[in-house]
Amino acid sequence: MRDTVLWRRLLAEFLGSALLAAIVIGSGIAAQTLSPGNVGLQLFENAAATATGLFAIILMFGPISGAHFNPVVSFVDAAFGGLKWRDAAAYLPFQTVGCIGGAILANVMFSKAAISISTKHRASGPHWVSEVVATIGLILVIFALVRSERSHLAPAAVGAYIGAAYFFTSSTSFANPAITVGRMFSNTFAGIAPSSAPSFISAQIVGGVLAFGLVRGLYPGITKAEAADIIEPHLRAESDLETR
Repeated sequence: MRDTVLWRRLLAEFLGSALLAAIVIGSGIAAQTLSPGNVGLQLFENAAATATGLFAIILMFGPISGAHFNPVVSFVDAAFGGLKWRDAAAYLPFQTVGCIGGAILANVMFSKAAISISTKHRASGPHWVSEVVATIGLILVIFALVRSERSHLAPAAVGAYIGAAYFFTSSTSFANPAITVGRMFSNTFAGIAPSSAPSFISAQIVGGVLAFGLVRGLYPGITKAEAADIIEPHLRAESDLETR
């Protein structure tokens, strides 16, 4: 396969992250409008849209960048040798800015103020534990599939896991520092107050570190080639120079 140059991977991560945030926040706004006063139904609509939308955007961008859209996934992948550390560091701002842009886009699409800082406080002990659990589960799903040569199932499996985690975690499973930052910019159903974000991000980092150890214990011998196919098999990225 021809190498995928860095700028293409960064563009894919930016666009995928933006679409992810737009799906999460936009479906949350729509759910509030369609099902006023019924929080359970709102959450179901938000979770269903996120799960199916995530499936689609992984299929869209997976062959280019691996469809991480999540700094924790990128840095755990780097720790296993599937991604260069400098590339993981380059992914992070594009993932984060993409999520912020997606939040703004969702606001605009629903005639909200382009930027509205969330006032939805979520920081608590149970929320922190939930984010650790949600992040561990996400990393385990991804690496279990690649280690057992079932990477082709990743789009469906990741979407299904996140959809389920909306309900079995009290935090509604952000499991992603970039989307956590993005959701601060929408004072809507899916938002999070800036004061709550550091707690969520710290929990996600802890979850990523613990997941790395669990993957090493449960699935020993993950090769660099296998790790390079996280989340989905994608074009090898050994060179940052265009070869054509």
